Amino acid sequence: MEQLKGIHHVTAITSSAEKIYDFFTNILGMRLVKKTVNQDDIQTYHLFFADDVGNPGTDMTFFDFKGIAKAKKGTNEIARTSFRVASDRALSYWVKRFNHYGIVHSSVETVFGRKVVYFEDFDEQAYALFSDESVSGVSAGIPWKKGPVPNEFAIIGLGPIFLRVNRLDAMDTVLSEHMLMEKIANEGHLTLYVMGEGGNGASVIVEEDNALPNAQQGYGSVHHVAFRIEDKKALDLWTDRLNMIGAPNSGFVERFYFKSLYTRLYREILFEFATEGPGFMSDEETYETLGETLALPPKLKDHRSYIESVVRPIDTVRSTKVFEKETYDD
Repeated sequence: MEQLKGIHHVTAITSSAEKIYDFFTNILGMRLVKKTVNQDDIQTYHLFFADDVGNPGTDMTFFDFKGIAKAKKGTNEIARTSFRVASDRALSYWVKRFNHYGIVHSSVETVFGRKVVYFEDFDEQAYALFSDESVSGVSAGIPWKKGPVPNEFAIIGLGPIFLRVNRLDAMDTVLSEHMLMEKIANEGHLTLYVMGEGGNGASVIVEEDNALPNAQQGYGSVHHVAFRIEDKKALDLWTDRLNMIGAPNSGFVERFYFKSLYTRLYREILFEFATEGPGFMSDEETYETLGETLALPPKLKDHRSYIESVVRPIDTVRSTKVFEKETYDD
């Protein structure tokens, strides 16, 4: 059975598509590579932020479901999304950047021997920045070359995904036996699992917490996490594996930008398997204009007029703008 290759993407829920666009573009310096709609709820935006070209393993995406309540944090949830930067020096840059923009954050800490800074957005969505220094494994992405963050400090992909659960034995079975990850370390209430080539882009950190109530999903929480697989052939093998162990799953789902399979191997948490391609430059947008227009997959193209009438316009044009690289004095 082919091992999972790493994290593919994380999808979360925001209270405001406009605010999350500003936060990821102007503060985090990640590139909006696709502005589309939720394929199962076409009144809801689906925004994809990633590296310079939208490589798999670099993108965090957001829904802005209308009328949804704020999340209630707790146990049995995807608790935190993290990103990668190239060095410890980059983390020092980000502490200064977060101070400059008034972003709630921690100091530089260490977990499993890796340097990390924790932070949050306007919805109290929880994030982390991990340094790749001295951490080998799955390759990183490409800095957004025209973004506001100097290339040497830029976010270059997704880092370890944090899960918080009250049934550690059950989650261990899911990750180790069913999803073929390797448990490599324990640190307090945290357990580290890796897949594929390992490293920050292929790690899951599980926190055991039996005291908190069950989390309630809403804005400020993660909807699901997707893991990378090579292609449709690998997707079919994983479908067969899930069926063999009696795991509820969606079967094949065509998302156009990638092919997917969804499952709840652990009841409260939604996992997705997603293929490496075809990617985000496979339809009407060029490299220069990624994310600037409302992109629709083939099954929705005939409904463009209606969709444009029910989703408010958001100005995401950046090809006509110049971002100055922002630095801070020591």
